[in-house]
Amino acid sequence: MNFFRLITRLLLPLCLAASALTAFYFLINSRTFQFYGGIVHRVETGRKVVALTFDDGPTEFTDELIEVLRSEGVKATFFLIGGLIGQHPEYGRRLAAAGHEIGNHTYSHHRMVFKDAAFIRQEVEKTDSLIRRIAPQNHILFRPPYCKKFIGLPRYLHEHRRETITWDVEPESFADVRSSADRIAAYTAAHTRPGSIILLHGMNPGDGETRKSLKALITRLKKRGYRFVTVSELLHYRKRPNAEAAGASAGSI
Repeated sequence: MNFFRLITRLLLPLCLAASALTAFYFLINSRTFQFYGGIVHRVETGRKVVALTFDDGPTEFTDELIEVLRSEGVKATFFLIGGLIGQHPEYGRRLAAAGHEIGNHTYSHHRMVFKDAAFIRQEVEKTDSLIRRIAPQNHILFRPPYCKKFIGLPRYLHEHRRETITWDVEPESFADVRSSADRIAAYTAAHTRPGSIILLHGMNPGDGETRKSLKALITRLKKRGYRFVTVSELLHYRKRPNAEAAGASAGSI
């Protein structure tokens, strides 16, 4: 009996510690929950609208994405890194000139966990300033790198009346999917719902399959009746529940 009590006393703290670590991991990575302010991973709507988003960049691969999107008549939202905007402002200007929405993905792409208030403010506001130099936007959306956030970042965003934008479709998170352009396109089409926010990359050297998948991905979703909008446009659909219901019942897209 004493043996079992000893084991219990030893294991209980370990179990509690493991549970705490699991909960912490969930909190800092969750696409749907944070302690402060709003977080949006998709929009509930009956309309077949979807937001296509790209993280990182801008880089020399930006023009390739711009050209595919132009040929397909699609506007997307690009969450750009401030440091790269500073290095390659011409690519950012081309995105803005093509009509795409520019979002904030921090200045240095650090994981925004256990950062002090001054660091958080600088990462966000320095990037905001750079975005406003290349794009005439009043409101700038924000997405944290790797979706990492805990208390400091959500509190800052809440105090500045900004939401955290995440996603609900991410084909590149699976190694077997991201290794093939065909599988990226197929996975995205299979998992997209009305109001989805799709996360892609495409501006890094290793994103070749994503770049190759883009045209087929768009074609598949168009064939399923989806219309592409920016994230800011998508957010407007959650404000019109009556109109949404009427539109869905009428079969409109």
